[in-house]
Amino acid sequence: MNWYKRIAYLMFFLVTTNSFAQHETIQWMSIEEVQEAMKNEPRKVMIDVYTQWCGPCKMMMKNTFTDQDVINYVNENYYAVKFDAEGQESITFLGTAYSNPQYDPSRGTGRNGTHEFTMAIAPVNGRIAYPTVVYMDENFTILSPVQGYLQPNQILPILHYFGDNAYLDQSWSDYSSLIQN
Repeated sequence: MNWYKRIAYLMFFLVTTNSFAQHETIQWMSIEEVQEAMKNEPRKVMIDVYTQWCGPCKMMMKNTFTDQDVINYVNENYYAVKFDAEGQESITFLGTAYSNPQYDPSRGTGRNGTHEFTMAIAPVNGRIAYPTVVYMDENFTILSPVQGYLQPNQILPILHYFGDNAYLDQSWSDYSSLIQN
């Protein structure tokens, strides 16, 4: 093989290897896996409450949860869960069983009944909206559900607010005004 081909193969290898290394993803877990992991290494929890039919949920998965800064911060500081707010999966969280008794399999990926776990963790002023990202502390205490589509530059301050424990001694309005200046 001549040296031009060797260089071309080497360049191809380096480019493809580097491309794969830069495309890390969020390490999504089930709620049951998080409960087990928490026993060995306590962390904050971030739950992406989404639905199959929700356009903004799909945009958040495509645009926000693929951002390398978001990925890095979430993977280093949180356990991340994707939870289908209208899915049929039964789960047990902190000893309580949750299901979706209104789930109708004939609806496919369209709107469906709301899962009991969604109702337990995601309402804001009694209302459910998608997407909602629920933040919890290391004891699974809900810190805040945050509703709506967020771009990386919008979610990163929230991730840091909870992940860096700023919420313990400052209000969100004080914290966000400091970081904007």
